[in-house]
Amino acid sequence: MLTDIAVNLLSSQFDTDRAEMLARARQAGVPRVIALASDLAETQALQDHHGAYPGPLLTAGVHPHHARDWDDHSLGRLTELAAHPAVVAIGECGLDYCRDFSPRTDQRRAFEAQLSLAAEQHRPLVLHCREAYADFLPLVAHYRDRLPGAVLHCFTGTGEELDAALALELHIGITGWICDERRGTELRQLVTRIPDHRLLLETDAPYLLPRDLAPKPKSRRNEPAHLPHIARTVAALRGQTPEQVSQVTEANVVQLFQL
Repeated sequence: MLTDIAVNLLSSQFDTDRAEMLARARQAGVPRVIALASDLAETQALQDHHGAYPGPLLTAGVHPHHARDWDDHSLGRLTELAAHPAVVAIGECGLDYCRDFSPRTDQRRAFEAQLSLAAEQHRPLVLHCREAYADFLPLVAHYRDRLPGAVLHCFTGTGEELDAALALELHIGITGWICDERRGTELRQLVTRIPDHRLLLETDAPYLLPRDLAPKPKSRRNEPAHLPHIARTVAALRGQTPEQVSQVTEANVVQLFQL
């Protein structure tokens, strides 16, 4: 059994076969997925669709790309949405200075508001950080002792950034990036430094299809059914069995998301 902690369930790439995609995941040994919210509208849409698809847990939050839309009413609305019984974390939230789709001041304002909400409600977070660690780490550190936990989703950073995240006792989400022998070279080395009790697995589907899948899918679309392939790669790099990786990551899912 594996849990995919990060799936963009409402992506238009799944519009023709969303239910079938989740069924394939269950058949592949991934019976539980966590559907990520990127803004308030998607948070609401995930909740509206929740009864139609058995299994998914949800997040509630605003991605840094959408932080420009954060206003005086956003925190109240997010607080309402976070009360849905399927919501297990606040997020995906954080900072993204790689693309800067939202002004950095807006990103920091929205991020800190969500950190504060999670601290107040004692909720875990799904975190995003790209090329923003100088601002990201102090903000997380300020709230960390009031948070039950958080996962740094889709980690592709440096060794120094990994050490800083682990020092804050964050969980680390590993994607199919680790299956790319070109772009994932550093991550393939760093994954051995993640303690068992901090390791989580994800696809970030429909993105980040593992490059070494064989046979290669006709589509470049990723989906949760490919998570066991990622788990096998992680296990081989860490000198563990897939069963060991499954056991430790599932224990971490239960602990972090308070299941």
